[in-house]
Amino acid sequence: MFDTLSDRLTAVLQQIRDRGVLTEDAIKESLREIRRVLLEADVSYELTRTFVERVREKAVGLDKIKAVSPGQQLVKIVHDELVVLLGENIEPLTHASVPPTVVLIVGLQGSGKTTTAAKLAARLKREQKAPCLVAADVYRPAAEEQLVQLGQKVQVPVFGSKLVPEAGGDVVRLVQGSVAKAEQERSRTVLVDTAGRLQIDEEMMAELVRLKEAVKPHEILLVADGMTGQDAVRIAEGFHSALGITGVILTKLDGDARGGAALSIRGVTGAPIKFVGTGEGMQALDVFDPARMAGRILQRGDIVGLVERAEASVKADDAERLAKKATSKKGMDLSDFLTAMKQIQKMGPLESLLGMLPGVNKKMLKQAKVDPKGLKHIEAIVLSMTPKERERPEILNGSRRLRIAKGSGRTVQEVNRLVKQFGQMKKMMKQFGRPGLGLQ
Repeated sequence: MFDTLSDRLTAVLQQIRDRGVLTEDAIKESLREIRRVLLEADVSYELTRTFVERVREKAVGLDKIKAVSPGQQLVKIVHDELVVLLGENIEPLTHASVPPTVVLIVGLQGSGKTTTAAKLAARLKREQKAPCLVAADVYRPAAEEQLVQLGQKVQVPVFGSKLVPEAGGDVVRLVQGSVAKAEQERSRTVLVDTAGRLQIDEEMMAELVRLKEAVKPHEILLVADGMTGQDAVRIAEGFHSALGITGVILTKLDGDARGGAALSIRGVTGAPIKFVGTGEGMQALDVFDPARMAGRILQRGDIVGLVERAEASVKADDAERLAKKATSKKGMDLSDFLTAMKQIQKMGPLESLLGMLPGVNKKMLKQAKVDPKGLKHIEAIVLSMTPKERERPEILNGSRRLRIAKGSGRTVQEVNRLVKQFGQMKKMMKQFGRPGLGLQ
């Protein structure tokens, strides 16, 4: 989402960084460029003006500090103010001292609300918060069935009209009954997936207000589609004025919107962004960290986020076994290689993972020709081999390679390239495994 903003803001800051001395005119010119970049990225006018003024105030007298160049200091100021704009601190969910914690999840249709509810349930399950889901959308056809299927996928119980028939279609009674059942079953967190509309209307808000008064939720989280630009900010304002939202979950952070909505929501509503959706998988919901997000916008990377994804997706035992085998005398075979590739896939799209490395921008990814289907092609080629061929790729002669190419729907050249690259990687792994090189 932040690619365009990131590239343009980084270019402006690079010009500042390269300056040995910053004159008043140079600072004015740089701030004018920063203002233009933020406005074009869909950041609201008032927030942009406040941001630039705060940077200007702190930039006065930079030349008095000799240890670091004024240009580098100004870049640091921009980074710090970006963190402030995004919210400064991580805002965790509020959990009740006496369970269950009730969380209302609200938003418009199409924002990814139901899927996000399931992603949040999966995350809370990993955190030992014993979540359950409540299908409180009684209007959209198959909404309850969708949530049931997602609940089965993440192995979290789902309550709905079938389990609370006494509600008779009344949303307030349905949620109250579901919360009571959740308490009986020792659920610690109840996530209520409420009904959405195509736009904000009085009927929807009145129902949500009644629901809030009846169940007294500990959190009211708005799911906002980051692709809708300033509309997301207006939607957030509407829900906040009616309900007093306690946080925002921003979806589709992996999209190509201009990114200004994410920078504006916190400043306009005062409600913190608590989570961000970064992909389609059930693991693709990250805690929103303003400092790390500011680092990603300024192309400083997010190594901590990358490590967290690895920890959540890759089993420690599998990783240790592969590491030992990779550095052993025999080395990895293609079956092990395929296992490693599948673990990488669990972490999310390859382009998204590479984008979390310091200094990597969209232009670099295009030049590197990151093909999101590449891992699928590798998988097809390896699965078209016999167990013996995977264990000993050196026996792959011309006829075997032709058979594998036909079986996988790829070309012989791709098979040759994979075998060659695997051989090079295996040789490199063995070298790293030698005593004194840090892996043994």
